[in-house]
Amino acid sequence: MYISKESKEETEIRLIRVLKSADFKIYQEPYYFRELPLNSFVMDLNALAIVRDDEVWSLLVPVEKEGTENFKIFRFHFESGLDNSGFVGWLATKIKEKFGSGIFVTCGQNSNSGGIFDYNGCPIEIADEVIDFIHELRK
Repeated sequence: MYISKESKEETEIRLIRVLKSADFKIYQEPYYFRELPLNSFVMDLNALAIVRDDEVWSLLVPVEKEGTENFKIFRFHFESGLDNSGFVGWLATKIKEKFGSGIFVTCGQNSNSGGIFDYNGCPIEIADEVIDFIHELRK
């Protein structure tokens, strides 16, 4: 992770460059978090992310039933060698300012594809507008 001292304007320019160069994938189906007790974990090959706390496993999986809180998922693989530090907070702030809703982010590591990658989720109700906004920022 890079540690840099830069102005707000320099950060904006750098992170727009990071956004433009990232591999951006949008998942078409909605996802939700399926919770499982710690002692009953079952691997789900459809899960994009699996995390846990002291009580439950939480699997980010395609929607299986009605009545769940559903999210639009999009992913960024970052270009190797570019300083992407601060990207998550920067994008989340821009989306919060524009739409009034935050996003969630789950990160992973793929050394063969630039290193850290991010799965982002936003409420399904504003998904089209958020995706359009990201496309605007990438222009």
